Amino acid sequence: MKSMRSVPLALGAFLLVSAAAPWGVLPDSAIAASAAADGAAVSASTNKEREPMTKKAIVDSSYQGTEGAVIEGVKQYRSVQKAISDVPADQASPYVIYLKAGIYKEVLTVDKPYVTLIGENAKRTVITYDNASGTPKPDGSGTYGTTGSATVTVKGENFTAVSVTFENSFDEANSPYQNKQAVAIKTQADRAIFKDCRFIGNQDTLYPNLGRQYFLDSYIEGDVDFIFGAATAVFENSRIHSLDRGSDTNNGYITAASTLNSNPYGYLFINCRLTSDLGMEGTVSLGRPWQPGGNTNAVASVVFKHTHMGSHITSTGWVDMGASKAANARFFEYDSRGPGALKSPTRQVLTKEQADLYTPEAYFGDWDPKKVLEGLRPSFANPSLGHK
Repeated sequence: MKSMRSVPLALGAFLLVSAAAPWGVLPDSAIAASAAADGAAVSASTNKEREPMTKKAIVDSSYQGTEGAVIEGVKQYRSVQKAISDVPADQASPYVIYLKAGIYKEVLTVDKPYVTLIGENAKRTVITYDNASGTPKPDGSGTYGTTGSATVTVKGENFTAVSVTFENSFDEANSPYQNKQAVAIKTQADRAIFKDCRFIGNQDTLYPNLGRQYFLDSYIEGDVDFIFGAATAVFENSRIHSLDRGSDTNNGYITAASTLNSNPYGYLFINCRLTSDLGMEGTVSLGRPWQPGGNTNAVASVVFKHTHMGSHITSTGWVDMGASKAANARFFEYDSRGPGALKSPTRQVLTKEQADLYTPEAYFGDWDPKKVLEGLRPSFANPSLGHK
């Protein structure tokens, strides 16, 4: 797709505020510039030498021993939540929890910093639950709502997950509930990394809602608004898959960003692939602008850059969400490819000079998630878990 417009008004606003990007006041004080060869680092907050970044715990769904028992220096668990709960509240370096392949049916809350989950195999290491927005709470106090439906909620900063599936297994098609939003994971803490992860659900699968998030080499599926929220998030080299809702005209929306107007950086998709189930030609929108509670200060920001788009993407690209108009949002594309890369007056295309402003480095500021992953690399190789 070639540029069809001059600089959009929304991009002009981006240029004005980018110099004062909010991440300038969020230093990554907890992560040292680099790890030493043995994996040790120095905590900027305590100025004490960190422990080597090796495994602290192993979770195995078939484990029958005492939760937290130490075997050869490593704590053993069958519950992921129990392993997370035992992470020190003042943890200042990656606390690695290995997840052996298995199904972990748990609702998790990650409320400690530096929790690092490394799965044995992304497809076979699955954290799952089946609550939906309309699911009644056991205590009779009402339903869970969208936020409460999340299988996993991340509240601790510097969270990392590698080779893990996060799933909400709610049966959308056969449920009698009116409210069928069902979140697989909600992230509401700064500096979260997901590499080689899978996010499985239908409506509202992935909810990046606060801070900076990085999704690398991952797979995300859903139907309606299945990537939504107010976070600054970069999706790189990932597959975004739309599921068939059985409609001939509208099979959903990929994004529903609620980026605050004061934040120039919302969602960036770079070198990604947009795919779908068969027979969905022209029925899926790139996104719509979400204004939670009618908050007019939420002006969605979504950029697709160097992304291959399947034939399921509509020619319109973007649509309104109630009173929130797509034309007023910060929706842009650059170098879209494939049968879904269609010329349309409703799809704003950046020039190369404009697109050069949208990079992971610009979105992340003083945080380098790839350096964090490189420091963790020795922990990825664990013969007892089948890693190579």
